[in-house]
Amino acid sequence: MNLPNKLTIARFVAVPFFIILYVFEFYLWAFILFALASLTDMLDGKIARKYNLVTNFGKIMDPLADKVLVYSAFCLMIPEYVPGWMLIIILAREFTVSGMRTVAASEGIVIAAGMSGKIKTVLQMIAVCLLLLVPVFVDFAPLEISAKIFLWASLVMTVYSGGEYVIKNRKVFAQ
Repeated sequence: MNLPNKLTIARFVAVPFFIILYVFEFYLWAFILFALASLTDMLDGKIARKYNLVTNFGKIMDPLADKVLVYSAFCLMIPEYVPGWMLIIILAREFTVSGMRTVAASEGIVIAAGMSGKIKTVLQMIAVCLLLLVPVFVDFAPLEISAKIFLWASLVMTVYSGGEYVIKNRKVFAQ
């Protein structure tokens, strides 16, 4: 197994530890772990492309690892920071995209993540990082406002990237 795929697996492994830190209110440590796990997303892609280590495993599991990491955080943050309705919209997009990827894979087609989906993921990761710091820096309004701006920006990008994905890959529905 190559290094980028090991980094992807490391994100999966980080999730239960992140959850434990968050549940026991070690928010700063949860932030550090989440931030480090998020950075592996950028790192694994750069390494895979630079050294021609792109694999079908990575194309499928990398976005899945991101989703497990980010949506675990979002679920923990309901209802205090992330409204439930917002998570429903986000998850609806993810189930739609994942379903389309599954159908495509059954036809031997692997659909890699697009740029708008990558931007969505980065915005979500930034939003989570900021939201994790809100209880650490209590009553620091600029942090909470910034966190909410990134959360809303990630929602807008989620809807946009989902629509783009469905339109770009509509041939999957025709099969």
